[in-house]
Amino acid sequence: MAAHETKTPGLTRRGFLKTAGFGAVAATGMAAGLGAVPALAQDAAKPATMPKRKLGKTGAEVPILTLGGMFDTINNQLMLKQAVNWGITYWDTAEVYGNGQSEEGMGRYFGKNPAARKDIFLVTKLVAGKGDFETRFVQCLKRLQTEYVDLFYVHGISSFSDITPDILAWMEKAKASGRIKNIGFSTHSNMADCLSAAAKSGWVDACMFSYNFRIMGEAKMQAAMDASHKAGMGLVAMKTQGQGPQLPESAAEGKMLDAFLKKGFSDKQAKLKAVWADERIATVCSQMPNLSILSANVAAARDQTALAAGDFELLQQYAHETKSGYCAGCSGVCDEAVAGLSAPVNEVMRCLMYYHDYKEQDLARNVFAGLPEEFRQGLDRLDFSQAEKACPQGLAIAELMRQAKELLA
Repeated sequence: MAAHETKTPGLTRRGFLKTAGFGAVAATGMAAGLGAVPALAQDAAKPATMPKRKLGKTGAEVPILTLGGMFDTINNQLMLKQAVNWGITYWDTAEVYGNGQSEEGMGRYFGKNPAARKDIFLVTKLVAGKGDFETRFVQCLKRLQTEYVDLFYVHGISSFSDITPDILAWMEKAKASGRIKNIGFSTHSNMADCLSAAAKSGWVDACMFSYNFRIMGEAKMQAAMDASHKAGMGLVAMKTQGQGPQLPESAAEGKMLDAFLKKGFSDKQAKLKAVWADERIATVCSQMPNLSILSANVAAARDQTALAAGDFELLQQYAHETKSGYCAGCSGVCDEAVAGLSAPVNEVMRCLMYYHDYKEQDLARNVFAGLPEEFRQGLDRLDFSQAEKACPQGLAIAELMRQAKELLA
């Protein structure tokens, strides 16, 4: 690495590597060229051990790759079976995924394979403010065809205060009864603030939050993760590909793709490896709706080749050149900057990410439909100028909001 530091806003190249814990990453890469990519993906089919890590104070040893249930599990039963065969025994679902159909699909698998339930670390989630937790949770268990879940999250919080005393009391009662083994939350918004508050609470067993190469170098995020890790919280990363509502073109992307392919893995596999390099992360929750993605991610998890420091620099360069198309989830900055209305701007950005990058138009529209009607109807009329000025990423918020109304309404 050069003796001088190349600065990007709020972060130095050396600081990125040091803060995120990459200073000691091995400098060795995978041998050979482009032909190694399919070979790596095919390795998933060979007998091998899926690496595991401890999920904080839960004491559970979980695979470093989690099956995200945001896909059609009902009609993909073979996917669930293959996930188990390849060692992915941590399954994550939620009431809102397909309006309960994700849970139903997993439940069908347990119904046909009752002995498998004890081997699966099962997670489900409920969003606050959408009805009584007890009634809804009973339906979750019914759809999942199980008497308990290993971990329960309050889903998609933007502030730790979203978990009200009543919700906490219900979770602790359900935990005491054995219907829930561990409790926590998931968040796409204000992640560092939520983690910091959770670390002080003393009751959080585990949490799932957006974490990827774009934000892992932020000092605030690192401090929050340190506090959470010391508090014994199990840390689960999601949204690890770092995609956004509409990423701009980047000269760094081609350079990055070529460099990773020459080492024998894709950029998507490299982004997973970047997150796994942080040993505080117990597991990565990934949406894997088909066998190709499942196979590639399993291969990346089993492959022990570490990214070199130069690989992280390539990711950082790409992140810097495309930051104006990535929403970092700091909704506390932009949501209150919309005149006269508390606006869930980052939720719209997430919908656009599902639409453009995930190619999940129905999912994008369903999430969008759950946002306040007054906000959805006014997207082309609201003044987002102050939000744009406040956005540290430089997102063209007004244009993206207009696009969302056109595509998703």
